[in-house]
Amino acid sequence: MIAIQAPQTYLNRDGVIRSVGEYAAPHARTLLIITSSQAWKATSDAVERSLSEHGLRYQVAFLPGDCTKPAIEVLTAQARAFNAELILGIGGGRVLDVAKAVGDILGQLPVITVPTIAATCAAWSPISVIYSDSGAHNGAYALTRLPVWVLVDSEIIVRSPVRYLKAGIVDALAKWYEFQPYLRHGDDGLALALKAQAARLAVETFNRNGEQAIADNVQGRVTPALRRVIDAVIALAGVANSMKDEVPRIGVAHAIHNSMTRLPELHDWLHGEKVGFGLAVQAFLEHDNDADRIELLTQLRRYGSPLTLSALGLNERPQRVDDIAQNVRIAPKIAARLPFATDAERIQQALWRTQTLDEKTFGSHAA
Repeated sequence: MIAIQAPQTYLNRDGVIRSVGEYAAPHARTLLIITSSQAWKATSDAVERSLSEHGLRYQVAFLPGDCTKPAIEVLTAQARAFNAELILGIGGGRVLDVAKAVGDILGQLPVITVPTIAATCAAWSPISVIYSDSGAHNGAYALTRLPVWVLVDSEIIVRSPVRYLKAGIVDALAKWYEFQPYLRHGDDGLALALKAQAARLAVETFNRNGEQAIADNVQGRVTPALRRVIDAVIALAGVANSMKDEVPRIGVAHAIHNSMTRLPELHDWLHGEKVGFGLAVQAFLEHDNDADRIELLTQLRRYGSPLTLSALGLNERPQRVDDIAQNVRIAPKIAARLPFATDAERIQQALWRTQTLDEKTFGSHAA
């Protein structure tokens, strides 16, 4: 068995935010806009003008926090009460995950996602990641239908702080480094091979354009390098996530990230930043020699990932380190497919081994 999901159309076009009504009108006359206050401030003038030009009725609903089951339920009820025929999600990953889930629950209503940052592949991804009210990872909601449009406007994304783009690059890089252990251990599934190809293309894109795109973001310039990197973060990583088969797998760095979300003191770190630390831990789980870790660690350093417990503020909190190790969830049948051990004791050792990295050399909190 192999399954591949994808949005109906992905479009990265400068200024597309000013034409959102054109893409919504063929699907609906009434729509619920799910957004955040910051994202709406950046896009409302263009969006409202375009929707009005096409005679579309709409309500605006703000997501106050994480993508949680209660938040999804509230916004689903609001969409139902308004008789919304389409869900328009405008914002970051949490907003887009809620928008996708609401559309799916309401009989697979068409959804349009408009990312205002490039920090994850949520605009494309075939799941909505669910968190608890306290911000802890609480599983994933598998979508039946993906967005009819993913509308990417680099002119909007370039206005966001560069920290988001760096986190998005690391989250996309993670796919390649998380797939490799399975491949090396003899996993020859077609879905995994396809995922790895998309992930490798993303890595190559970052190697060619990543540092230039970061500089362009800092300067507020939309350039070919920036567009390519945005596409790699959203579309290529999205493709990698969209292929599956009957073989259970999990990205080790993401499993570590999921455990980290249980610690309130780490909530200010972005998803990609926590995944970056998870990759550093994976490097110590996977490789005994410094030389085998250097490529990955250099990538993480380049994009400002926290690589040590000191960077996270946990070096003097051994109980919290133990909490992370004890709550990494990798099922035995998945662990058996990996070429290294992932028991709590081994993870705890790897967490502490990150302290051997020179903090000045290997990065700190990306402000």
